[in-house]
Amino acid sequence: MLRLRLLTWDVKDTLLRLRHPVGENYSAAARVHEVHVQPEALNKSFHQAYKAQSKHFPNYGLNQGLSSKQWWTDVVKQTFILAGVHEDRLLAAIAESLYQEFCSAQNWELLPGARETLRQCHELGIHMAVISNFDKRLEKILSHCNLRHHFEFVLTSEEAGFAKPDQRIFQKALHISGVAPHQAAHVGDNYVRDYRAARGVGMHSFLLRRAEPANNWELEVPKQHILPSLTHLLSSPGLDVFVASE
Repeated sequence: MLRLRLLTWDVKDTLLRLRHPVGENYSAAARVHEVHVQPEALNKSFHQAYKAQSKHFPNYGLNQGLSSKQWWTDVVKQTFILAGVHEDRLLAAIAESLYQEFCSAQNWELLPGARETLRQCHELGIHMAVISNFDKRLEKILSHCNLRHHFEFVLTSEEAGFAKPDQRIFQKALHISGVAPHQAAHVGDNYVRDYRAARGVGMHSFLLRRAEPANNWELEVPKQHILPSLTHLLSSPGLDVFVASE
């Protein structure tokens, strides 16, 4: 039986998700500056820009001298350039407004069962933390969404210097908490970055089922490690919770 002393969480698409498609947010921000681009076009160009930026400057380009804010500014500018907007002054203003806007709770919504599950875990005395491939805005986002108080610490890939599935970000979280891997578990929605990476350092892990069809490797995850929804966590046969005494 698992004696759980630490439960770590992924955030995006596990606890929180964007309320609207990225293209809608970008289009609305552009309209404030009297720039009119269809959301569908911006959604397409965003995914192209984000993919290229992530490939050339992984983990916000921290090892290449970028800040996460500059990284996102470049993504926004390239998104609009690909959609046919080229005036740098406008693009800089739009990028700044979007960077601040995505800290707001109005752009995020909780996944079903997230608040209830976190509350129940807290009531059981389970120590919780965040391990997320995110930038330094995550602390503010969690606070604005009234979730920050559930977590003893929030470890982002920007702060850690490593992004999941690099096992060093999990090892750093274990070091911060002082908990042995076999007494910790991680919950996330991505097989490679969350489920497999956490198990690679000796932690237990659970995979939140996505709406889209699973990849072949996800089909190999034991059923007791798959969560149809977050509310299934505490009733999962793979998690017989015993809160270790301090």
